[in-house]
Amino acid sequence: MVGLGPKRRPSRKGSMNDVPGDLLGEISRLEEMFTVEQPKLKEITTHFVDELAKGLSVEGGSIPMNPTWVMTRPTGYETGTFLALDMGGTNLRVCEIILPEAKGEFEIIQSKYRMPEELKTGKAEELWEYVADCLQQFIEYHHDDEKMDALPLGFTFSYPATQNYIDHGILQRWTKGFDIEGVEGHDVVEQFEAALATRGLPIKLTALINDTTGTLLASAYTDDAMRIGCIFGTGCNAAYVENCGSIPKLADMKLPADMPMAINCEWGAFDNEHKVLPLTPYDIIIDKESPRPGQQAFEKMVAGLYLGELFRLVLVDLHHNKECIFFHGQDISKLEKAYTLDSSFLSLIEEDPFENLSETHDLFIHKLGITAKKPELELCRRLAELIGTRAARLSSCGVAAICKKKNYESCHVGADGSVFNKYPHFKQRGAVALREILDWPKDLKPDPIDIRAAEDGSGVGAAIIAALTIKRIKEGNLAGVRNTKHLPPGKP
Repeated sequence: MVGLGPKRRPSRKGSMNDVPGDLLGEISRLEEMFTVEQPKLKEITTHFVDELAKGLSVEGGSIPMNPTWVMTRPTGYETGTFLALDMGGTNLRVCEIILPEAKGEFEIIQSKYRMPEELKTGKAEELWEYVADCLQQFIEYHHDDEKMDALPLGFTFSYPATQNYIDHGILQRWTKGFDIEGVEGHDVVEQFEAALATRGLPIKLTALINDTTGTLLASAYTDDAMRIGCIFGTGCNAAYVENCGSIPKLADMKLPADMPMAINCEWGAFDNEHKVLPLTPYDIIIDKESPRPGQQAFEKMVAGLYLGELFRLVLVDLHHNKECIFFHGQDISKLEKAYTLDSSFLSLIEEDPFENLSETHDLFIHKLGITAKKPELELCRRLAELIGTRAARLSSCGVAAICKKKNYESCHVGADGSVFNKYPHFKQRGAVALREILDWPKDLKPDPIDIRAAEDGSGVGAAIIAALTIKRIKEGNLAGVRNTKHLPPGKP
């Protein structure tokens, strides 16, 4: 190991000395376009607080603020055996989770099944048949020839749904690239249970949940200071616990004002009216060419699904820009294909530790067939930083808005998702923005509001919510429960 010198920093700032004037001008233009300064962050956060409250009102707003009928916080002492089904954008995951008597502990067995692409634009019956097939395979593999009581199941269904009951959910709209016929406007639980019934599986759906609500509850199970759950991944969302007295749209239920209710914000729809978000021409193109123009405005600026596409649109625009020379003489046909890049492409660029950006150079060759020059790579590097930083800073506006609404001066925020977990510097950039929005003194350490890696929301969180639901039913709290029959015997 002699002579290797100090370990390389994980990323490099780079020098613009060798970048020609035309590209330097473009870099300056992009910096101005994608940088969100402190005053703008505060303006967005103030509007966010108002929109959260509007979503809870009878009239409603862009942010749905869906009551989840999760009405207790976990103690960490919940016990029992549960199934969890997680229907994400890429995989279907089936888990069996045992909550033992030790505080905050859990054991998990799980299997993943690839979600076939053709199902995402198919028909409802095909979707639920496939889901039931996966559950049947899991049960047969792990409990072959066992005589079983019906296991309670928490179903993580991470799409906007109206829930009048915890064991019921009407899909409002598909997101994450799904567009399956015959599900929007229908109760997904009825469709799911019908597919289970044809197979006679020993399963009883106890709770339909969103992954964000699961993230909140799973994290609160192991951390008493946890108050907010967030997803920063393919999509974006948050959940927190509100008092029923602050939810005017539930007033007719006459619930006790101090009764807790977890709210699934679905905040990807924030500012669909485009009042405060700093849209660039590229954001406008993404919205216009998306399957649902005018919807999910916030998500389209911060979620992993769109970061790579933003990057791609800028590069294509630069190539066709007669005022600068960019990828001159290169075949950009692969780059011109929409959504050919995702956030992982930007992550790899930001992680390149070499001064000559050799890893980025190779990445462009292998992925896009483009041999980029050093100044072009410098621009690409800066653009990735700008897009990633903007996403992190805007995401913090949502966290700050919930903290302001609830008067949280210190708490933990559990975050999950590919962007939070894998995108370089996302957490640090978000923390800087939170400090700017909430005006913490420079010498205040550690950060009073700490965004940290969450527990497994869609698996363990679903099991905990199923446990809490069964527990409150047994205690006589039937608010938001449609079907109290056939609850599994001998469970918590």
